[in-house]
Amino acid sequence: MAVIKTIDVVGVSERSWHDAAQQALDEAAKTIRHIEGMDILGTSAVIEDNKIKEYHTHVQLRFRLERS
Repeated sequence: MAVIKTIDVVGVSERSWHDAAQQALDEAAKTIRHIEGMDILGTSAVIEDNKIKEYHTHVQLRFRLERS
């Protein structure tokens, strides 16, 4: 029987919300194995001088827990 765990992370990018989601996945994949899926929970931005300074993408990652 498999057990799937989820975690929420927020990726940050100066380019796009898509890139911010990829940044979140890339960083999580450095320490989490068996990532199987991602849901986009929301997007937001930091504004400075009437321009978008940072794109933020809130994602939920799904991965299988390993049995020992």
